[in-house]
Amino acid sequence: MTHEASISSIDSHFKSDEAWEVLLDNEAFVKTFLSDVLEDYIIKQRWYGGKSSQIKYIELAEYFRIQQHGEVYFGLILEVNFVESFYQHYFLPIAFVTDVNFAQKDRILPISIQNQKGHIIDAVNLEAFRKLVFERIITAEPKDTTKVQYHKSHLFNNVSYESSRFMGLEQSNTSLVYNDKYVLKFFRRIFGDKNPDYEMSRFLSEKKEFKNTPAYLGSINLVDSENTNITIGLMQEMIPNEGDAWDYMLKELHRVFSNLEYKKIVINNLPNTELYQRLTIQDIPPQIIDWAGLNLFNQVQTLAKRTAEMHIALGSEFEETAFTPAHYNGDYEVWLKNKMLYQFQNRLNIIENNQGKLEGLAVSLAQEFLDKKNSIRKRFVNFDWTKLKGERIRVHGDYHLGQVLVKDNDYYILDFEGEPESTIRDRKVKQPPLKDVAGLFRSFHYALYATVFNNSETHYKESQEALFNASEILYRYITGLFLGTYVTETQNANLNLGYNKERIFILKYCLLEKAVYELGYELNSRPQWAVIPLKGISNIINH
Repeated sequence: MTHEASISSIDSHFKSDEAWEVLLDNEAFVKTFLSDVLEDYIIKQRWYGGKSSQIKYIELAEYFRIQQHGEVYFGLILEVNFVESFYQHYFLPIAFVTDVNFAQKDRILPISIQNQKGHIIDAVNLEAFRKLVFERIITAEPKDTTKVQYHKSHLFNNVSYESSRFMGLEQSNTSLVYNDKYVLKFFRRIFGDKNPDYEMSRFLSEKKEFKNTPAYLGSINLVDSENTNITIGLMQEMIPNEGDAWDYMLKELHRVFSNLEYKKIVINNLPNTELYQRLTIQDIPPQIIDWAGLNLFNQVQTLAKRTAEMHIALGSEFEETAFTPAHYNGDYEVWLKNKMLYQFQNRLNIIENNQGKLEGLAVSLAQEFLDKKNSIRKRFVNFDWTKLKGERIRVHGDYHLGQVLVKDNDYYILDFEGEPESTIRDRKVKQPPLKDVAGLFRSFHYALYATVFNNSETHYKESQEALFNASEILYRYITGLFLGTYVTETQNANLNLGYNKERIFILKYCLLEKAVYELGYELNSRPQWAVIPLKGISNIINH
């Protein structure tokens, strides 16, 4: 058989005399496909995470068939190598289409296969592919030992394919909605291990029957040439919702700040409270309830309960070692300090290089940060595991209001992938549950300041400084009530967070870690918001 594998400069079509089913065995095709053509396609995709680096070359690390009844698509694991000497892996399913009007935006390569002209496209654009994947999951055998392993939960029965569509704006993954009831998330950035989102979702849903997360329904995993199990897809129930808790909180807080004028509230007369006090609703002064409304505090209480229930489920396992609680030890301490000192140094460099971009309150807070850098560094080093009696468990790891859906005055927690900057191994390290609580506290802090930033010029009469003061007062009541509710729930279920002094130490440690992490992001992308993490850092180091 002749290998006619050339690109003519006239129509830049790749030509192959071989069938689609064996195309990836054709070295000339693979070479052409991995060239600038694919690079140009990838860098335009929302899910591509290497935009700040320069691509050196792309290799095909692995390919496999996604097939059923003679219908064949290919799944590619692409290794993107960067000039800066690191690499990332991405998942790309491909299909061959001949319809000239189809998928005009998502074409990767014009090609003729056995004299049929067409294009190679990202297969998720093709309904036939979406249907095939769905059917492979719903017909999965209990024990799949093939290279591409489909799994179906016992909750996913008596289902047939009706429809599929894209979920909408995507970030790092591609989510497909089936029958308007189920969501299949294709992970685009691939790691050489099971994805934490898959592990956590399956564990919480199947093993612990935790109701406040989308139920796990199925998955697709690839066993690669090194026998590593790699998660490619995760199928979950779709929760009809009223949006996420971030948007909900912004609306609530806009109402709260509007009340300052409407109810003629004098900010300086508002009663304050200590940071990190455990509060009940009864502890919140009538003036604060009158200003912010009881509904806000009821919602905070519900979210605290759901967060506690998630941690109780994650901390109540005694068989599956990936989920059994662990005590603090020397290995964890070394891991934590190395991670924190590296991150701190990185943020220090960023702030030193970006000071000129800051204005207003952020300038003095940034100066305080630099002046106190040694004492902040010392706080990170000052982690003595021998004094800690609490337990570490698997945690959400990237917990904030945007990861929580609102439905009927209740909350559903999603996206257990973990911190985007962390390695897959680091995301699976057992951590103090208060790390998630700290993530949510930082998110509350952000929501307060974002409300001021977004509306102060148009809606509120008070100065920005006065509104920041009001934010700080309300932040103390929100977090105090959350902490009071959360600690009571976890203690009643015997989840060991340690004694009170230990809890406050860990909470402050995690809050500082989170605020320092945020600082790098804000300085790089929107310096006017750097005041939020800087204020968070200031609160902790001066408390």
